[in-house]
Amino acid sequence: MKILVIRFSSIGDIVLTSPVLRCLKQQLGAEVHFLTKERFATIVRHNPHVDRVFAIRDSPSEVIALLRRERYDRVLDLHHNLRSRWVKWALCRPARSFYKANLEKWLLVNLKVDAMPDRHIVHRYMETAHGLGVRYDGQGLDYFIPPDEEVDAHQWEGPAPPYVAFAIGANHATKRLPPEKMADICRHLNLPVVLLGGAEDTSRGEWVAREGGVRAFNACGRLTLHQSASVVRQAVVVLTHDTGLMHIAAAFRKPIISLWGNTVPRFGMYPFYPDGLERNTSFEVQGLSCRPCSKIGHDHCPKKHFRCMCDLDTLAIAAAVNDQCRTLNS
Repeated sequence: MKILVIRFSSIGDIVLTSPVLRCLKQQLGAEVHFLTKERFATIVRHNPHVDRVFAIRDSPSEVIALLRRERYDRVLDLHHNLRSRWVKWALCRPARSFYKANLEKWLLVNLKVDAMPDRHIVHRYMETAHGLGVRYDGQGLDYFIPPDEEVDAHQWEGPAPPYVAFAIGANHATKRLPPEKMADICRHLNLPVVLLGGAEDTSRGEWVAREGGVRAFNACGRLTLHQSASVVRQAVVVLTHDTGLMHIAAAFRKPIISLWGNTVPRFGMYPFYPDGLERNTSFEVQGLSCRPCSKIGHDHCPKKHFRCMCDLDTLAIAAAVNDQCRTLNS
């Protein structure tokens, strides 16, 4: 059986597809192909459960002729947007799309009516394969780092273990703590802290490291995604916003302190662990009438007060990180 899985973006969403890929391979012995955007292709290229990756820059038309030649037995659409719909139409193969819960998200954002499915998005992804007899195996997420991108944390320029990894980035400003609150957390941590993020987070990371004390190290913009994942894997605890590295940390079964601003765990994308394991502690401001204000995020707070992040207690967050570190090191 040959199956095409579609998920164009982004980092966290693609990591969350990994149980589907694993179960298709292990339970069916299927040949699994994956269609995504070029800048995210590295996430699945080293996955042993994926046999071939098709990557696009702008449009699926770049690869549609190649996809047609494959004559797939099934297409699993884990993105469910206009582009993926066009791919399914162009291939004319049996297909199934995951339940995106757009209406429920709209109700929660706009009317504050919670009708969200009471299950993680991973389970909604898995439902697309139920017709093939595939079921979730309870083993959580996967993330595979190529050997040449492993970071030797005892020889690199940053701190050696034990340390805390702090993923300070996020695609939208309303999903990030203000820099002064990030720095305040760093000043109260008992272990060195490595700040992780992309090139767009470099200057922010420099400021936080400068203001956050001598043991804060800015790795933003210095590492590839796989190298950042390696630093996360070797951390004692991962402190993170609602972002891709949060899901990578869950794939490594790391203890997570997750920080939530304009988005909420009820959207179904909180850290996902294997059955029977729960290592996430969430911090969010409860009772704000304006929250969630978006299912994705904004460049600035629509209400101009940004209470969803500004009201988070930095001392309580630092204490939670320190408690986890003490527990794991005792």
